[in-house]
Amino acid sequence: MQRYFLEVAYKGTNYSGFQVQANANTIQAEVEKALAVLFRQPFQLTGSSRTDAGVHALQNFFHFDTELCITAKSTYNLNSILPADIAAKAIYPVNNECHCRFNAISREYKYQIFSKKNPFLQQTAYYYPYSVDIEKLQVAADIIKSYTDFTSFSKRNTQVKTNLCHIKHSQWSFQNDCIVYNVTGNRFLRGMVRGLVATMLKTARGQLTIEQLKTVIESRNCINADFSAPSHGLFLMKVNYSSDVLLLSHEHGHVL
Repeated sequence: MQRYFLEVAYKGTNYSGFQVQANANTIQAEVEKALAVLFRQPFQLTGSSRTDAGVHALQNFFHFDTELCITAKSTYNLNSILPADIAAKAIYPVNNECHCRFNAISREYKYQIFSKKNPFLQQTAYYYPYSVDIEKLQVAADIIKSYTDFTSFSKRNTQVKTNLCHIKHSQWSFQNDCIVYNVTGNRFLRGMVRGLVATMLKTARGQLTIEQLKTVIESRNCINADFSAPSHGLFLMKVNYSSDVLLLSHEHGHVL
């Protein structure tokens, strides 16, 4: 039995999230269905990061175990079955102890906002037709890095054991007609990035002071945060692993 990591990218507009769920179409359901068609047997996938309905990803991972022969052509064949808004980027043979969720050392997200009507950004960025102070946004983003308890930015009933997260990078910038928030951390809570974005936007419009932002964080109560930033502006950009997980596959030419 060999374990493989499957790297995928997707536009989340038409899906009810990443992880399989009853009576809803998800990224996992589509990939499992495509694998079953390709190899003529059922597959059970484990996901690395659970994105919500409407959220996009440039890189996310599944892992699966199989005795089947996975070849370089498998990625090509899988893409011929998958819908146009989901792409299999690569398949990596890994050590059987590797877990695509628990071995991830960090995750990178970005959130896009645009202020002038643009039909080409409607499904991939948040239309926010207000003036914002980018300097205040960055002050707020810097504040985020000094905290580790993000209970205020976690939706209720998530069943996680801890709300502690270590944020390594937190920055706002202008990119391609958008105001973009980039954030990297060892882990993120459900709804956390959208909660951070919407709450920081309140500081940029003068609706919340920096001291009040600190109070929101320190309250450890999600009722004090703003979660109004819609899902379609959010992208999972990258899931990072240590060199002994994926880079060894690259070094030995085992990417399929």
